[in-house]
Amino acid sequence: MNSHYAHFSNALRGALIILPLSIAVVPWGILAGSLAVEAGLVDLQAQAVSAVVFAGAVQLVAMGLIKTGAGLSTLLLTTLFLTSRHLLYSATMRSRIAHLPWYQRLMLGFLLTDELFAVCSHVKRSEFHFWYAFGAGFSFYLMWQAATLGGIVLGQNIPDLDQYGLDFAVAATFIAIVIPTIRHLSVLLTVVIALVLSIAFSLLQVQGGLIFSSLIAMTFGYSASRLLGEPL
Repeated sequence: MNSHYAHFSNALRGALIILPLSIAVVPWGILAGSLAVEAGLVDLQAQAVSAVVFAGAVQLVAMGLIKTGAGLSTLLLTTLFLTSRHLLYSATMRSRIAHLPWYQRLMLGFLLTDELFAVCSHVKRSEFHFWYAFGAGFSFYLMWQAATLGGIVLGQNIPDLDQYGLDFAVAATFIAIVIPTIRHLSVLLTVVIALVLSIAFSLLQVQGGLIFSSLIAMTFGYSASRLLGEPL
């Protein structure tokens, strides 16, 4: 009984920790659901995209590609590029979850998002609990499904839902994730360079500008951390 209570307590703690990010992502989920309807998917298909893919940025881009008639190979390749950062997340989390049973690792792998990484990446291995991560990830998953369902319903009754600025939730969510991680000068330098270059490349209409700005910023940030002797 005590172990079950401890599991529930850790799961609840994780759900509460991630709750602000779960709420912040609701407009994003509504937009994803409405765009799926606009792309021609039936209700069940639109919900299944969120249930199976569970990747906000990918869903928004994929729905746009579907509307333009893009092929499966284009969808898969785009998904690969957009979610490639999860390889870095997984590598970072490996030391914390390597000791867990394979089925628990698979569950956390499926639930791994930017938000889950944000609330778990700072936890030391000795303090890391599966149920804490599961509670955070699964509660976020449920919120995303509910938001998508809301978007499916609203998308059928309110035309051009994407014109109401819901996409700002994407930027707001990532701002909320990034700001607390700025604890060293090298990280601040990375964020500022990425911000400035991404805006500049966008104004100059450089193809792949976001990727270039990220790579350049990470290079400068890593170099600065080495010069300053800051922890990586």
